[in-house]
Amino acid sequence: MAERHSLSQAPCPVARSVDLIGDRWMLLILRDAFDGSRRFSEFQRGLGMARNILADRLKRLVEARLLQVQPASDGSAWQEYVLTRRADSLFPLIVALRQFGEQHLFTAGEARSELVEISSGTPLAPLRVCNQQGEELTPDKTRVQKN
Repeated sequence: MAERHSLSQAPCPVARSVDLIGDRWMLLILRDAFDGSRRFSEFQRGLGMARNILADRLKRLVEARLLQVQPASDGSAWQEYVLTRRADSLFPLIVALRQFGEQHLFTAGEARSELVEISSGTPLAPLRVCNQQGEELTPDKTRVQKN
């Protein structure tokens, strides 16, 4: 298998982000953490992944300061993986992936999970990219400026 080339020093923020969390298991672990999973066994049961892969990805997420390990909230001898404030900034990414999938990857009437606001029980509004004045931006209204 080819050795993975690190993008951690790339001048592009997207490349660095993908280098850190671009693996499907990392994104699915983060999704499950946002959905309330906290224990190794919960992640493994929900994702059905091999223990060694899960252990590796959890370790990497802790090293990246996206998850932190703390004693179990029920006082047992277990430990829990808890999202950090740094990870909170990835919530819009998870929502964007969810909304893309809802819009483009399901047929009408096909069963799927839904992300809803706790207080109202209503689905989230579609994400928008806005400028500093709150006006929606489309790709044709932006450009990458390299320094």
